[in-house]
Amino acid sequence: MTKALLIEIGVEELPAIPLLKIVKNIEKSWKDLLVEYRLESEFEFIYTPRRLVLRHKAFPLKQRDNIIELVGPPMVAAVRDGEVTNAGLGFARKCGVSFEELGRTEKKGKECLYFKQEQEGKPSEELLEAMLTQWLNSMAFGKMMRWGSRSDEFIRPLRWLQVRLDDEVVDVELFGVKSSSKTFVHRMVNFDAIEVASVNEYEKILSEGKVSLYPKEREAKILAEFDALEKEHNISIERDLELLAEIVAITENPKSLLGSFDELFLELPPEAIIASMKEHQRYFPVFENEKLSNKFIVVSNAVTDDYTKVVEGNERVLKPRLADGLFFYRNDLKRGLLTDGLEKITFMDGLGSLTDKIEREKKIALALLERYMEQVKKETGKSESELKELMGETISLAKADLTSEMVYEFTELQGLMGYYYAKALGKDEVVYSAIKEQYFPLGEGAELPSSTFSAIVAMAIKLDTLVGLFSVGKIPSGSKDPFALRRAVNGIVRMVTTYDLAFNLDEILEALSTEYASYETDKLIEFIVERIKKSLQANPSVIMAVLEAGEKDVNEIAKKVSALNAIVSQDEFKEQFTTFKRVANISKEVNLDEVLVVDEKLFAIAIEKELYADYKDTMQKSYGSYEEKLKAMFALKEKLDKYFDDVMVNAEDEAIKNNRKNTIASVYKSFKEIADIQEITI
Repeated sequence: MTKALLIEIGVEELPAIPLLKIVKNIEKSWKDLLVEYRLESEFEFIYTPRRLVLRHKAFPLKQRDNIIELVGPPMVAAVRDGEVTNAGLGFARKCGVSFEELGRTEKKGKECLYFKQEQEGKPSEELLEAMLTQWLNSMAFGKMMRWGSRSDEFIRPLRWLQVRLDDEVVDVELFGVKSSSKTFVHRMVNFDAIEVASVNEYEKILSEGKVSLYPKEREAKILAEFDALEKEHNISIERDLELLAEIVAITENPKSLLGSFDELFLELPPEAIIASMKEHQRYFPVFENEKLSNKFIVVSNAVTDDYTKVVEGNERVLKPRLADGLFFYRNDLKRGLLTDGLEKITFMDGLGSLTDKIEREKKIALALLERYMEQVKKETGKSESELKELMGETISLAKADLTSEMVYEFTELQGLMGYYYAKALGKDEVVYSAIKEQYFPLGEGAELPSSTFSAIVAMAIKLDTLVGLFSVGKIPSGSKDPFALRRAVNGIVRMVTTYDLAFNLDEILEALSTEYASYETDKLIEFIVERIKKSLQANPSVIMAVLEAGEKDVNEIAKKVSALNAIVSQDEFKEQFTTFKRVANISKEVNLDEVLVVDEKLFAIAIEKELYADYKDTMQKSYGSYEEKLKAMFALKEKLDKYFDDVMVNAEDEAIKNNRKNTIASVYKSFKEIADIQEITI
């Protein structure tokens, strides 16, 4: 038998971000508990700022019966010389019976102790309190609260509780709150508890009380109102999905409203206005003709017939925020981009101050610029001396905005404010663009620096952080990576491959080593290689094949992986590859470090001459890409198959045998210049 189950846990307003971080785990935790208690059934988890709700259309009234079967130690270990051993007594204790009550069974040809017990399922209403206690305790919100005289804790105090099987109230107590048949609606409708005579009326009562129960419905309502406001006012509203999710989590009766602020504040950089609106007020930015306008969207939770006062109140609150921002911005412009004070800010113990970091970054950036000078000159049209001067200036000013008032107020604007200040101060475009993009990419798939010059700046900053932290033992372990070193490597890989930059790991790290304390370079290379494996989208064995061939240049690794993966991914490749596996297997008996001598005078069969001629012709040609070269090499399959059909590689004559092995090994060795094909699995 089943009944509808309604569980409503009423709380003071839940903080949105901690809730959203664990919302999937909350649902999973209840699902796991249903399995643990043998009460599996479909349910939905719902939340508003003031309630956590579970609803089952058909909840079992009784646990499934259960059969426990345990096999114990063999009888020869359980009884010796007619006496029960500790092993036998221990198994009996585990089963909760005397030794004499245990049965016997056969396992792997041995007689063993055996216990079987049938457990009758308990009524589910007797289990709900324990289940809900476990469920609430499993919610890892982080910072928790205690209230009143209680010693237990939860993210917010519990204020009411409903646990209903159909219309019957189940006797449950959580955090001192007993289950009842009452709920609470929106505070601006009624402060008092409302009787829910029937669970079928629950949603209706909430709806009449201006509580939109379902998050998806609240989200849909907000977006529909956005659409209507855009159409009515000819505006564009930024749909920040993270902010939207937060708004959905803090409103029960969302209403989207259009507000405005003085155009004077548009003097501020758009990002500063947006940061102020989002971070402090949870407003959505509004654009007109693709430019930030002096309007905003606030999503109110109020219940009123006239939202004019709500809009005015939010406009009044925003004004001092923007006024502060404008004051900071103008002060920063007067002050200019100064690095005074950075020498007092410690970057990391053992790595000095931010000023020290800047000096190291400058050396790295200039060394990289030297490597990629021709490409940067071509992109910018500037001379070598100009570029060196601009690179030094860029690195020197890149962190200057860290001492600005704007970045002190909005730390997420670091780099960006430096861009605006450098631009306002008349710096060269390559300088202010590189300052803006110094932390790019900010995440997986995020925007890359817009030029090779900017990429060099970003790479220098990441390389110093990466090598520096490894040199002082701050190495990521497991899933922990507090300094985002994995992201730094991913960013370097993307920049190197996008801008087609030669980046030999051994050479680069060797060149940097003099700037840092001695450390295990191999560990850093291993760390970088591991990130390369994860960042390249390809068959893992293809990546391994390229790495095993000894390639150390990150850009070349990426090119080779891409080329080989394109071929390996083709449907017909699996059938073709058996030939090249055979090539690799035969080559195991040959020392590839030696010069492979093939004497054409020892060829006794026509196919030997044909294969070797085709091989030499293939290797002497020039190719536009690794993929073209690999296709040409894999095209040797037809001749190789005929060779294996007609030629006895392990000939009795030692000279002929070695000559034939060297022929095959030459093919394998040429492949190995790109990838070790024996590593490929398909």
